Amino acid sequence: MENFLNLIEKFYQGEINDYHLYLALSKSQKDEELKNRLSEIAQIEKNHSLFWKKIAKKYNIELKDKINTSKIKIAAFLQKFISAAIIVSLLEAGENSTVKEYYSFLKSNALDEKEKAILKNIILEEIEHESVFNKESKKFGANNVRDFILGMNDGIVEILGTVAGLSAVYFANPFLVGISGSIVGIAGALSMGIGAFISVRSQRQIAQSKNERNEMLFSVAPKRAIEVLKQDLIDSNIDENIATEITKKLQDSNTDLSKFLTQEVEENELKSGFFTAIAYLIGVLFPVTPFFIFKTSIGALPFSILLAFLALSSVGTVVSIVSGISIRKKIFEMVTSSFFAAAFSFGFGKLMQILFHVSV
Repeated sequence: MENFLNLIEKFYQGEINDYHLYLALSKSQKDEELKNRLSEIAQIEKNHSLFWKKIAKKYNIELKDKINTSKIKIAAFLQKFISAAIIVSLLEAGENSTVKEYYSFLKSNALDEKEKAILKNIILEEIEHESVFNKESKKFGANNVRDFILGMNDGIVEILGTVAGLSAVYFANPFLVGISGSIVGIAGALSMGIGAFISVRSQRQIAQSKNERNEMLFSVAPKRAIEVLKQDLIDSNIDENIATEITKKLQDSNTDLSKFLTQEVEENELKSGFFTAIAYLIGVLFPVTPFFIFKTSIGALPFSILLAFLALSSVGTVVSIVSGISIRKKIFEMVTSSFFAAAFSFGFGKLMQILFHVSV
């Protein structure tokens, strides 16, 4: 029973915090359309909080607002550099677990039929919010933010592993380790950037080719095109009878059905490649820099690890706060993976030094 009551309070606090967050973002937003969207959703979140407040009153739970001011301040600060649509997109992604909890709560016996109907509508609105802001965020370069974060993370982890391994061999020559790490970093940045460019470009070319084929198919063989559309719906785990009914109604409505098979790739391959490569290079700076300062590789390595830790922790903290994920858990994931790579590489480098008697 205690866990059940805690859930109600948790749901209320989440919704009231979202209300204050979206309201704060809307007030400092210059884009009128996005400002209005944020303001509307803020009001919806407030309505959601009132629902949970009513449920809390039903079970004699006393609620006090606990506003996460740090989350609001960080989101407001980030809004100066990136669009609020991207920030909210991260927030909505982080709230996916909350929607699942709502759904589990819906199936419990805690609510009457009227309350269940309201909660169903709340779940629908939360899912719609995520869809809306995912689309909005793409307009403002959410994919580039993703590329930057992933590229920087890869640069830190991979080059930290490289300099750790080289430090075990060239323990008296940090400059050589720094130069080698920089060369590997530049090669890695080019590889990552070109890889991102080719990946997005390939997606675009495949989508364009498929769209052209579907357009021709609808033009020369409409009946066959309807079968293709129906099969696509079935492949999306829609029941065959429902898929048949949908395609029949669409066909009867004289809708341009070719649009339903159209795939769009909005991400720009040049931007994706550029952001990935630059972010990777920035990530390289953290583990490499100490090797140009200290006199021994063994002396530089702890500071290399420290800088990598600070960089990964900072990125992890920002992502965690705006997405609602546990800060401790996110930092642990990012730091552990990089330290494992460094420890394994150092051990392997030490093994090579012992086996081949290499030391510089």
